[in-house]
Amino acid sequence: MTDTPIERIRNFAIIAHIDHGKSTLADRLIQVTGGLTAREMTAQVLDSMELEKERGITIKAQTVRLSYTAKDGLTYELNLMDTPGHVDFAYEVSRSLAACEGSLLVVDASQGVEAQTLANVYQAIDAGHEIVPILNKIDLPAAETERVKQQIEDVIGLDTSDAVEISAKTGLNIEGVLEALVKRLPAPKGDGNAPLKALLVDSWYDQYLGVVILVRIKDGRMKRGQRIRMMSSGAVHSVEQVGVFTPKMIPMDDLGPGEIGFITAAIKTVADCNVGDTITDDRVPTSEALPGFKPSIPVVWCGLYPIDADDFEKLRDSLGKLRLNDASFHYDPETSAALGFGFRCGFLGLLHLEIIQERLTREFDLELIATAPSVVYHIYKTNGTMQELHNPVDMPDGSVIDHIEEPWIKATIMVPDEYLGSVLGLCTERRGQQVDLTYVGNRAMAVYRIPLNEVVFDFYDRLKSVSRGYASFDYAMDGYAEADLVRISILVNGDLVDALSFIAHRAAAENRGRQICARLKDLIPKQLFKIAIQAAIGSRVVARETISALSKDVTAKCYGGDISRKRKLLEKQKEGKKRMRQFGKVEIPQSAFLAALKMDA
Repeated sequence: MTDTPIERIRNFAIIAHIDHGKSTLADRLIQVTGGLTAREMTAQVLDSMELEKERGITIKAQTVRLSYTAKDGLTYELNLMDTPGHVDFAYEVSRSLAACEGSLLVVDASQGVEAQTLANVYQAIDAGHEIVPILNKIDLPAAETERVKQQIEDVIGLDTSDAVEISAKTGLNIEGVLEALVKRLPAPKGDGNAPLKALLVDSWYDQYLGVVILVRIKDGRMKRGQRIRMMSSGAVHSVEQVGVFTPKMIPMDDLGPGEIGFITAAIKTVADCNVGDTITDDRVPTSEALPGFKPSIPVVWCGLYPIDADDFEKLRDSLGKLRLNDASFHYDPETSAALGFGFRCGFLGLLHLEIIQERLTREFDLELIATAPSVVYHIYKTNGTMQELHNPVDMPDGSVIDHIEEPWIKATIMVPDEYLGSVLGLCTERRGQQVDLTYVGNRAMAVYRIPLNEVVFDFYDRLKSVSRGYASFDYAMDGYAEADLVRISILVNGDLVDALSFIAHRAAAENRGRQICARLKDLIPKQLFKIAIQAAIGSRVVARETISALSKDVTAKCYGGDISRKRKLLEKQKEGKKRMRQFGKVEIPQSAFLAALKMDA
């Protein structure tokens, strides 16, 4: 049992743009408060996933409890949540914010306010958070603290007169952050004698403990041996272990109101744990559930198929375990004529897709193939019904379609003035419509409406290259609008390859079809007969490439003699090739699929 009264508990999240120093600040706070010894400390200690360390990004929000004795002599319990900065993991941020009362807004003193800074701070304001601005990297020669303070006031509207200036890397003024935390952030509210009401913040699968659940206690207490009920599913479990992360797992007797910790309850089935669910006591349940989280809506879909068909069941189990750990990821079974059995998976963006694919390969040892990413279209039929289209292959015949609507996003791009022209050119090229253009110092903030289909493929990479890496980008969904869209089917030797079908705007369709045919020509190995690769819109072929036949010299054994004998052999070969073209099956190697889809993406 903890002795800390509720008024000395502080629950806070660290929010910022990518690379502004969230995880480094978390490291310093853990170090200064003695959460880990110097020997146990590693860089980005909360980025525990191998992928996070490799890429230098935070993917999963992590939590840790710290104990801090302030200058007033009182000891405070600090529950810290380190959150991701990338737009694809915004759902992780919203969950963390729901479990806290305050936020530390970290801004790089040399780069200033970026697109994700804005997105995350508005999420924190919506969650009713008290926000403490922190200027990081003040030790850099390029740091301009006064300019950045003014920028925070102008763009976000936060008072920066008492902003804390630090260097998370060197540890400069970390005490100032801790003092600001205990003095300026509010304590949580809750009643320890009321029936148990706890928020299920996150859950993940541990091969020794089963399902581990991260909880934030609102009212009541959670103890070992207690029988708890998940309010959304009605499942009842007995709590086996209660504890906190410091960041090591430390067992406790119980958790009280305002505290964040973990529980295990021998939960075997993934379906029993819904992130955002309310956990209560089975015998004395609470009368009403907590509001939970808004369900995440996937914006990008693609098919994932095992390269070895025998791995299908393993893939199903692995997706279930990942889904437990990442509530923003969705999947449904599907089949493909070219690739066999697999799953149609929904993601929050391309980086999210890449990370999930990588985690399946590393953590579950699966070799996978992914189809071309696609967005969700609304197809309005002539009979008045509407169909949601996740897979281009399922697009109905043009005769029954009245019109098609595609999703649009509102993109906020912040870029230095000298690169503005090329960024605006890129947005226009992608059918973007300008909404707003404002200046903050020498940085422009452009707001555009762009079709999501145009952003899904290589927009982010192109944006980084035209701005030399200086542009920052954030987006939010902005409804659906009618568009002139067509499905492009790829045919190899007259057979439809469903995994390569995609939907594009009519103006760009022929060009895209030509590109993929040209790539496949280089990727598919030659056969003993000619192979036609075609891109078709409906029944009209818009692009074609031909792979020439392997030439086998059938006249090699004829030494001199009558020319008619050679002619006879060549005619026979010609007949054979014709027959092979008719009945021959073209096996497209997996490597060709992967390369074609990767390049197309």
